Amino acid sequence: MKSPFLINKEEIVKIYKPVNPHTHKGIQGHAVIIAGSYGKIGAGVLASKSCLKSGCGLVTTFIPKCGYQILQISIPEVMTVTDENTNFITSIHLPLQPQAVGIGPGIGKELGTQKALFEFLRINKAPLVIDADALNILAENQSWLELVPEDTIVTPHPKELERLIGKWNSEAEKFQKTIAFSEKYKIIVVMKGAPTFIINRTSVYENTTGNAALATAGSGDVLTGILTSLLAQGYEPKYASKLGVYLHGLTADLALPKTGYESFTASTIIKYLGKAFLSLV
Repeated sequence: MKSPFLINKEEIVKIYKPVNPHTHKGIQGHAVIIAGSYGKIGAGVLASKSCLKSGCGLVTTFIPKCGYQILQISIPEVMTVTDENTNFITSIHLPLQPQAVGIGPGIGKELGTQKALFEFLRINKAPLVIDADALNILAENQSWLELVPEDTIVTPHPKELERLIGKWNSEAEKFQKTIAFSEKYKIIVVMKGAPTFIINRTSVYENTTGNAALATAGSGDVLTGILTSLLAQGYEPKYASKLGVYLHGLTADLALPKTGYESFTASTIIKYLGKAFLSLV
């Protein structure tokens, strides 16, 4: 495999679009986050909060009923729509046409949720980020990948990637299989890890930010929120994926001198997003 292209500050400054001083929330993008199940509503909270904190004008979160109060209290800026089911998602009805959707954090793999994901993919027209349990459901129902729109961003960690592409015996084989997967379904694969790589068909990009502090619960949910936000703001998927992983990693580099590795949490990523954006200007 030829050397990957590096995602560094020089590359990112060319991609980043500073906010127009005359903008308003209606043109800053409306994103939808579909997340959560009983005991995992926190995944929806993290993804929604990071979506807002990455510049999105409006965020609506779709969750099962049990998460309603949690979400309304923990993020008053987010609008909440609930499934008719209490503990997990069974039918996705959105009261709007969003500019982007992030789906998967903490949704579980109940049969009702699997059916809801299938129906959603059948009718969805919005740019998409697929993560976590939504990827695990697709790994078990590979024919549904045909329904995924071109240039969808998928964000598997190593185990989720293995479920999607099968086991590999070497790093070279892992990349080979992921490139083949990206080409077959015309999707962008964010291979989370140290470092994180982006596979877009035959192009491979290596992120240069981030450290071991990111190896913490909820870190991926936050990345889903950031990526969905950037898509909703009008970044093309190939640019949103690079800018998203760069900013996500950069928060850990900026926070580390203050937090150390041990006390860095997914919420710390959200807290340092502002500083990460400011460093691009």
